[in-house]
Amino acid sequence: MPPLFDILVSALLVLAGIFGLIGSYGLLKLSDPMARLHAPTKATTLGVGGVLVASMLWTWAAEGRLSLHELLITLFLFATAPVTAHLLAKMHIHRTLDQASLPPTGHGTPWATFPGAADTARPPAPAADPPRP
Repeated sequence: MPPLFDILVSALLVLAGIFGLIGSYGLLKLSDPMARLHAPTKATTLGVGGVLVASMLWTWAAEGRLSLHELLITLFLFATAPVTAHLLAKMHIHRTLDQASLPPTGHGTPWATFPGAADTARPPAPAADPPRP
């Protein structure tokens, strides 16, 4: 394997380790749950992504083939981490806030994240015409 690939893979692994360390530190030290949620979803995702990209480069340089397993894992990670963060944030809103304490939405309708809010925001359906004999 050429020394350039060794340097590149090593740099990616060190960078990924730094991202993982920053994300873990933020998870431990940030006080607010919403801020704590931000650290691992961003920094740790980049850390794991860096390790997977380094693994792809090493496989390509050492064995001469492109490993798509790491690419699929990276795509899955980048697709599922934001969804998980969104669900955790909604859970935090439901457990700690009520609808009256949230800022206005700007449309004149209530927040859709609360049960029944979507039903009360809709105008009533028009009355159906009576059936014809």
